[in-house]
Amino acid sequence: MPPEETWVELGRIVGAFGIRGWVRIESYTDPPAGIFDYPTWHLRSHDGRRVVRVEEARPQGRQFAVRLAGCTDRDSAARMARETIEVPRSELPKLGAREHYRADLIGMKVCRAPGELLGKVAYFIDTPGHAVMVVQGERDYWIPATAQHLRRVDREQQTVWVDWQEPVGEPEARG
Repeated sequence: MPPEETWVELGRIVGAFGIRGWVRIESYTDPPAGIFDYPTWHLRSHDGRRVVRVEEARPQGRQFAVRLAGCTDRDSAARMARETIEVPRSELPKLGAREHYRADLIGMKVCRAPGELLGKVAYFIDTPGHAVMVVQGERDYWIPATAQHLRRVDREQQTVWVDWQEPVGEPEARG
């Protein structure tokens, strides 16, 4: 693989599952099972990157239980906890109009019309209803990552334009 290859995060290993070497993973793909469109993963840890092959997978709540080739016991699986699941960008499918990979938006400026800078895209959080784009500026803004709120992405200007207003007021505490 050429050294200039870029990588895209598809998920992470959360921890061991059972005693036979299975791991629990969290998928960042949409839909979550899309992570299995890639039978070979590149696991990144503080030691570098290594290639693994997916042998079996099944849903486990909001995550997946996965058996990886060569991982046969709980200790091996536990050592993989917190490793990032990546693939080379060259393996990703081409996108349609108004489609973007989250990884491409990280670090972009976020502006609200008429040009009010909110900050930069820091990361995304998946919620039951939709993904949320976390923007860090003077403070953190949690903006729903939906077509209604994400109006335009300008790759040349490295800017995401949003149509979003902060909710007014804080909910009252109830006891």
